[in-house]
Amino acid sequence: MKDQKTISGFSKLSKRGKIKWIAKNFFTDPEGVKNELVSYWHNNEDQQKILDGFSENTISNYPMPYGVAPNFVINNKPYCVPMVIEESSVVAAASSAAKFWMSRGGFKTEILNTKKVGQVHFKWEGEKDKLFSNFSTLKAKLINDSKSLTKNMEERGGGIGEIELIDFTDKEENYYQLKVSFETCDSMGANFINSILEQFALTLKNFCIKEKSFEGAEKEVKIIMSILSNYTPECVVRATVSCNIDKLGKFPNGMSSEEFAHKFETAINIAHIDPYRATTHNKGIFNGIDSVVIATGNDFRAIEACGHTYASKDGSYKSLSHCEVKDDEFKFWLDIPLAIGTVGGLTSLHPIAKRSLELLGSPNAEELMGIIAATGLAQNFAAVRSLITVGIQQGHMKMHLLNILNHLQATELEIKSAVEFFNNKVISFSSVRDFIKKKRSKASKMVTD
Repeated sequence: MKDQKTISGFSKLSKRGKIKWIAKNFFTDPEGVKNELVSYWHNNEDQQKILDGFSENTISNYPMPYGVAPNFVINNKPYCVPMVIEESSVVAAASSAAKFWMSRGGFKTEILNTKKVGQVHFKWEGEKDKLFSNFSTLKAKLINDSKSLTKNMEERGGGIGEIELIDFTDKEENYYQLKVSFETCDSMGANFINSILEQFALTLKNFCIKEKSFEGAEKEVKIIMSILSNYTPECVVRATVSCNIDKLGKFPNGMSSEEFAHKFETAINIAHIDPYRATTHNKGIFNGIDSVVIATGNDFRAIEACGHTYASKDGSYKSLSHCEVKDDEFKFWLDIPLAIGTVGGLTSLHPIAKRSLELLGSPNAEELMGIIAATGLAQNFAAVRSLITVGIQQGHMKMHLLNILNHLQATELEIKSAVEFFNNKVISFSSVRDFIKKKRSKASKMVTD
């Protein structure tokens, strides 16, 4: 008997057909589910067609909050930063940190490098010396054979950088690698890089077949794969804030600026010592980074993977941010690899991604790298500031209060009463639930009386 929860030819069904099958076989309220999923479709059919093209088997859209963090001053230029994230307090925290540093010189950013990396992985069973002694000739051939693919990028100032032949035979039998660096200008460049690498693989194979010195080598070369790497340790931006310690101001519970500075520095040092702390610490940084990366149509998964690898580059997982208190100055900075683009891909197709870039003043890739890094640093500053002063829950739970009230289906009057009641109290799900229960019980009793 055929299982009703499996299907052949699902991808050929219309969008409504897909929804009908899913609703019928996986939900207890098929009609309600169908109507709900359709209700999330974009009213503009052309816009919906664009969104459907981003993925496969699309049946609806998944709404995410699109917020903005104003008052960012980066390299003396004001920005209102778009952020797509569902976690309570993130946008508020970034906005608060941006406003704090706005009157203290703002954020300074510096592009340390913009190289991206790709690799051709292959097996070579022949003589190692033969491969390396012919590499300069091979390299010239690789560049020549890919000219038609690199022409447009070179005209924009990009193209192929270094090409290295790396011997990994001590780790995997007969395994070698062509490691290639690229400059892709304002494009993230994934398709460009992968096309070049696949051409390199073909050239490598043909070279070993046709070159006289490689006679008989066609049986000794085996291409394993050709693919870009999302680890880009030479595509790095630095974001920094700094000021005299006395300019930091005063903090809750009577904490002085000097005490705050040294306590803050210690908190950052702990994230360099302890991977357990570093993981949560860096997650907070990515709260800010990912939200801007998503808002601008870039690949947050690649950015995260690269960032976490970069945090482990010295042999143990550490904080991506750094702090130094020296000679009466507080300095806080973040070095982060960001392989992003402002042309091509979703940045040019997604309607809100295009608006995000317009909101930011149509930045090039390097400027956007700085904006993203500054947002990550702002988020990190806000989180650590809370941790070492009032604690993380006070601000976070106040923002989370509305989520709890919505979960409890509170009325507008109940929400207003709860916000007033919990203004100076500890917030938890159980305490809010009990408050609403008592309010409703009291209201019910009044109606009965």
